[in-house]
Amino acid sequence: MAMVAWRSTEGVGDTQGTLSSPVSQVAPLSLPGDMTGHMNSGPSLEISQTVAAGAPAPPPNAPGTSATTTTTNNTSSSSSSSSSSMDKQQSQQIECIVCGDKSSGKHYGQFTCEGCKSFFKRSVRRNLSYTCRANRNCPVDQHHRNQCQYCRLKKCLKVGMRREGTMAVQRGRLPTQSYHGQFALTNGDPLQCHSYLSGYISLLLRAEPYPTSRFGSQCLQSNNLMGIENICELAARMLFSAVEWARNIPFFPDLQVPDQVALLRLTWSELFVLNAAQCSMPVHVAPLLAAAGLHASPMSADRVVAFMDHIRVFQEQVEKLKVLQVDSAEYSCVKAIVLFTTDACGLSDVAHVESLQEKSQCALEEYVRSQYPNQPNRFGKLLLRLPSLRTVSSSVIEQLFFVRLVGKTPIETLIRDMLLSGSSFSWPYMPIQ
Repeated sequence: MAMVAWRSTEGVGDTQGTLSSPVSQVAPLSLPGDMTGHMNSGPSLEISQTVAAGAPAPPPNAPGTSATTTTTNNTSSSSSSSSSSMDKQQSQQIECIVCGDKSSGKHYGQFTCEGCKSFFKRSVRRNLSYTCRANRNCPVDQHHRNQCQYCRLKKCLKVGMRREGTMAVQRGRLPTQSYHGQFALTNGDPLQCHSYLSGYISLLLRAEPYPTSRFGSQCLQSNNLMGIENICELAARMLFSAVEWARNIPFFPDLQVPDQVALLRLTWSELFVLNAAQCSMPVHVAPLLAAAGLHASPMSADRVVAFMDHIRVFQEQVEKLKVLQVDSAEYSCVKAIVLFTTDACGLSDVAHVESLQEKSQCALEEYVRSQYPNQPNRFGKLLLRLPSLRTVSSSVIEQLFFVRLVGKTPIETLIRDMLLSGSSFSWPYMPIQ
């Protein structure tokens, strides 16, 4: 019996920051993704007095000194306040050079919005490669920026965003678990709340062990008919990805292990369907039936028809998610909403799990409203897709994709092993017959 080992190839959960080198200037801590909650120092007040070489400094109460100092203070304060006000007004008036949305400041050498800043950083840091499904000349504006990642990254580079800026961010690392204090939800300033939600989404995205581009190029080409071995391999990657992602997202590792196991055992099939849709997994009937091994164990006509119906339900759920053109941030939020469910049996703290689900839902709502302002019904459509995910039977998914890989070993047993073993988990591989 051979062993197929799946290992996460990317470090996850590392929150990173960089500090400006000049001592006279304190730069804000740059957090990953869309985290925009920076602590800015107020305008500093500097009083400089020129003293001739060898001449004693005038006493503090010397005639004329107080007036001069006061004037200098007022002038410096007025100048600093005026400069700060002008910079703020200028930043608010400048548009994002990539998509035309309101700029939040200068990022990687150009004035961009938070969305384009985060997209560029994620693309360069992970060395992601995209494919344009059109003629590599797609419109990149506020309303179409999420439709083609290839053309968006192409425009980011064309307008002068610098790759080396993201490398500087990677040099300083904060502890993996730093989000506990960093993202405590505040009850006051809505800007702080927005910063929390953006940071939360960023960490959900970073927890992905296999970005979409690394699931294999064959899964992105829905016209290709995948072989049985490829289907089983891809399914194994997607299931492992779901568990590994959960292990590294905020707050889930803090739950008691029995609660973690209970949540994953209940939701693994829903997470699998979401991953299948996210990587555009081909769901042709013939190879699915072959992968399920129906030729090896003949069924009655009635059972075959019933099984075909289950395959059709799976196909429909995947296709409906594809039609919505759900982006990576939305998928991460939706998966968190699915994972943090209070329907799991035996949870030790139901209220806490419910609060985590609400956090995930708020993050999704905030993101959708800011990124898709012209689609007011988009948030509702995404939520309405969740109940139907459970119409895909977990036993059918197990029969379709994993019976050849693990034989009669229950998926629930493997999920617990994955959770406890992490990236060192090895699959018991059943040879193709």
